[in-house]
Amino acid sequence: MKISELLTEDVIEIGLEAADKTEAINKLIDLASKSGKILDIEKVRQVVFEREKLVSTGVGKGFAIPHGKCDEISDIVAAFAIMKEPIDFDSIDSEKVTFIFLLVGKDSMLNLHIKLLSRISRLMNKDEFRERLLHCKSKREVINLFKEEEQNYMDI
Repeated sequence: MKISELLTEDVIEIGLEAADKTEAINKLIDLASKSGKILDIEKVRQVVFEREKLVSTGVGKGFAIPHGKCDEISDIVAAFAIMKEPIDFDSIDSEKVTFIFLLVGKDSMLNLHIKLLSRISRLMNKDEFRERLLHCKSKREVINLFKEEEQNYMDI
């Protein structure tokens, strides 16, 4: 499964406004619910915040990847946001976060969940890719950029 296959215009937000990490994650979960794949949004909220308590998913370079696993979804769920203003996310490098990619997988699909987390991290770790994302003016541009990057650089 490709990252770009998880993204539709319904689950992408450009210029997301949030005062803090908690508000941002809640907004991403609400955004993900537009996919129609979430069966119990409060259970999804619970697993994502439980995972966040273990260690921040602010992985550095202005990027966070909150995630979790539960079976109250019909399929893997994702949402992606570019923040209007960077926010504090307790990131490992102490930098504020501009990009947030939410991923929720099914308990029974652990290998795919880990593989997708790895692919997202590899893409988002590229300085040029993040810079190009900042210049996206539409949700379609974001999707196309993920598709292009996956075709050019991923062994999927």
